[in-house]
Amino acid sequence: MTAPGIEAFIAVNRFGLGARPGELGEAASDPRGWLKSQLAGPAPLPAALAGLPTSEAVARELRKPKGAAPGGRRPPAFGLERSADPTAAATQQQTALAKSLAEKGRDLYKKEAAGRCFAQVDSQAPLRERLVAFWSNHFTVSIQRPIVIGLAGPFEREAIRPHVTGRFLDMLLAVTRHPAMLLYLDNARSTGPDSRAGQRRKLGLNENLARELLELHTLGVDGGYTQADVTSFAKILTGWSIAGPREADFGAFQFRRAMHEPGEKVLLGERFEEGDEQEGLDALTMLARHPSTARHIARQFAQHFIADDPPSSALARFESVFRDSDGDLGALTEAAIDAPEAWADPLAKVKSPNELVVSTMRAIGVEGDDEAKAKGILGALKGLGQLPFDAPSPAGWPDKAEAWIGASGVMERADFAAAVSARVGGRITPDQLIAGTIAPVVRKSLTHAVAHAASARDAFALVLASPEFQRR
Repeated sequence: MTAPGIEAFIAVNRFGLGARPGELGEAASDPRGWLKSQLAGPAPLPAALAGLPTSEAVARELRKPKGAAPGGRRPPAFGLERSADPTAAATQQQTALAKSLAEKGRDLYKKEAAGRCFAQVDSQAPLRERLVAFWSNHFTVSIQRPIVIGLAGPFEREAIRPHVTGRFLDMLLAVTRHPAMLLYLDNARSTGPDSRAGQRRKLGLNENLARELLELHTLGVDGGYTQADVTSFAKILTGWSIAGPREADFGAFQFRRAMHEPGEKVLLGERFEEGDEQEGLDALTMLARHPSTARHIARQFAQHFIADDPPSSALARFESVFRDSDGDLGALTEAAIDAPEAWADPLAKVKSPNELVVSTMRAIGVEGDDEAKAKGILGALKGLGQLPFDAPSPAGWPDKAEAWIGASGVMERADFAAAVSARVGGRITPDQLIAGTIAPVVRKSLTHAVAHAASARDAFALVLASPEFQRR
């Protein structure tokens, strides 16, 4: 049985994003109730994200790079315009788009990244913000592909945030139909070989989206699918594309019947009759309710909220809740809150760089105007190797300690602690930092080291670099 103070520590760190001043006290009387209250009802969009452009607005903006394409035409957007020579057109389109993204996409990205960080730092419902980050990482769209540099933020706001306590199926459908995902995983131009467009223009089938939906988003790598299933699913998803610049709702999802592979398909032994867009909707519904998906989601959720190697007892319960509730993510989150394993070890998880920076800013506050604050936070995240929306692959950021605390990672964290300590000045003392963040779990050896440090700056850095602060 954990002490109430330790449970408050777990609530604000394991489930939240680190304690703001007074937050340990808020959570202390009923840590589980404090967390569950954050899940109730619809959540308003954080102020830091209000006014940021929609994905359609971003598409319109990125359509207008400086200069004109050869022949005086406006450069095409997202490679969706027709051409008699698809290979040459694709090269031209990518060049034009890259120029547009370089000039405008980075500014959009910086605003989105800063807004996301401010939303996490300022949140009074930190569990909900953690859920947004978790599911956004599960369905990664990364600016490693420059074509989505201006769309990653809208993707999180539009396809992830509204569904974090809703049904997994609804999130899966929103994610798969979002222009950011369709571009990131190359489905916008994926064309069935026997479709009208495929026969006329010799465009090809792309399996990226189908493969990642099976391997990462639903069944898991050991979920029982084959390469034949990947190919069949890719054919089912042909025609799932984006409206072009000369069409209504430019930048929004559009089903293109001319690109869709005709005929019956078989996925995981299930037959899907010719049905245009409905084939994809039916296939995604089947995947969302597949037993392998329940196991895969349960493992990832338990790994995030319990331990790097979670106990089988928790995995079984999470799997059952997901399956029996038809993928109710609010119910799954409550199951994590109610799991005794989640409260057994207050320091079971290492904070990712994003969690470390955000929890530090929540503890000490951020001074300066928005531009200065954004520059400081994003600079710290870059130094620690985890810029927002910049995961190295569709698999997202890792969720195990070994990924973050190698030799170089430890040094980077120590440098971060020293840099923050140098800027804090006298705004908050080391003792105040301890009292407001790690007091329930602080070791006597740390308090002794802090008391005998050569300076207040050194003492402050010791707290930030301690296991108590670096773990959750």
